Amino acid sequence: MSFDAQFLGVRAAMPRVGEAHAASTVELGYLHFAIVLDTGRRLARVTGVNVDGASLIDLPRGDEWRLDERIPADWQAGPAIYARNDFDRGHLVRRRDPVWGSPEIAARANAETFRYPNAAPQASGFNQSKELWLGLEDHVLAHAETYRLRLSVFTAPVLAGADPPYRGIRVPLRFWKVVAWNDGGALATTAFVVDQAPLVDTAETVAPARGEAPPLGPFRTFQVPVSDVAALTALVMPELVAADVMPPTLRAAGWRRLEASDDIVL
Repeated sequence: MSFDAQFLGVRAAMPRVGEAHAASTVELGYLHFAIVLDTGRRLARVTGVNVDGASLIDLPRGDEWRLDERIPADWQAGPAIYARNDFDRGHLVRRRDPVWGSPEIAARANAETFRYPNAAPQASGFNQSKELWLGLEDHVLAHAETYRLRLSVFTAPVLAGADPPYRGIRVPLRFWKVVAWNDGGALATTAFVVDQAPLVDTAETVAPARGEAPPLGPFRTFQVPVSDVAALTALVMPELVAADVMPPTLRAAGWRRLEASDDIVL
C-alpha cells in the first residue's frame, strides 16, 4: 500500500499541490510512501510516508539509486546531477521510515526509497552530519504522546524561483518537514525548516520582524508554524495547519532556532 491518510487513526492527508503547479506534477506511489513530483523542476513538491515504529526492521542500507521506470527519465533529477561534485543524493523520505512489516515488505520498501524522485541534491555536510534534522522524527516519536507509535511525515524541498541553476535543474536551498501523530484521538502536527545555502554569513543574525521568517544560514534548523510551511511551498494543508501544537504566542514570535532536540516544543 502507498501512503495512507488514515494511518494514524485520524485523517492526516498529504499536502495538496495548488492550482499553479498542479498541471506539472505527477503522484508516484511506493510501499508505505508517496511522492508528488514536479516534472518541470524534476524534484518532489511533497512526499508523505507512514511510519509504524512498532514494526520497523533494521536492514542494511544498500546504495543502488535507480530511475523510476514508470515515468520519463527527463522528468527526474538523475545521476548526472550528482556526478563529480559535493552533492549527495539526499533522501526525502528517510530510508528507514517505510521499512516495516514483514521482512519481504520491508526489503521492498527499503529498495524503493532509492528512486531518484525521492532524492534532492544536498550539500554533503547537510546530509551526513545534521543529526538534529535527520533525527526529528525519532524525537517526536519518543517524546510525543503517539498513537501506537505511528507517525505520518511530510517532507520536500522548498522549490523557490530564486534557487540557483545547476546542470539543468535549480538546486533547492531550503527543506521542510511536517510531522503528524495521533494525540489522544486528535491530530497533532509540528513543522521544521532547514537551510543549506552555503554562502550565507552565519556570524551575524538580524532579528526578523514579528512573525516573519528570518534569513537562514547554512544548516540552521528551525521549528516553524505549519502555516509558514504552507505559505513557503504554496501547498494546501489546512488540516495540518489547524493541528499545529506550537502555541500561538510562539507562532507570533517567529521561527525558533534549534540547537538541540530538547529545544523542540511539543
